[in-house]
Amino acid sequence: MVAKKNKQTAQEEVKQEAQEPVVENNDLLLETQEALEAEKNKFLRLFAEFENYKKRTAKERIELFKTASQEVMVALLPILDDFERALSELNNDDDKLTGIHLIYNKIFDTLKQQGLTKMEIEPNAVFDAEIHEAITQLPASDKHPKGSIIDVVTPGYKLGDLIIRYPKVVVAK
Repeated sequence: MVAKKNKQTAQEEVKQEAQEPVVENNDLLLETQEALEAEKNKFLRLFAEFENYKKRTAKERIELFKTASQEVMVALLPILDDFERALSELNNDDDKLTGIHLIYNKIFDTLKQQGLTKMEIEPNAVFDAEIHEAITQLPASDKHPKGSIIDVVTPGYKLGDLIIRYPKVVVAK
């Protein structure tokens, strides 16, 4: 009987010893799975961050190409103004001016193809400090109510959606 008990206790000890590595292996497996999950989350965050970086730099590059010619456009605007003033002062009935009009139209169309647009301001439009530059104020009248634009002294221009020169206007006060 003692031998039977010894055999049973020996078997129980073997079972306990066999269960201990299983418990240890389960703990090790859980730790490994948690570490794997944490690394997977870090990878996904890093991947998403990199994708956002690529999108942002692509958008910035497109914006740079759109406005790369801004300095040249700004330098050409006074020349366009002078051209317009000269054309308005000349007699438009003269056939010799056709060539000058063609040159002006060609220059303006070329700049338009590069994204330059002239800001059109309606007569008696309401003055908006965000998009207009007031250079002087005149008293309001029946024809021009308070806060309306009386005259456009210098036209404004946009390059895409960016205003590169604000229109200079006279405002009724």
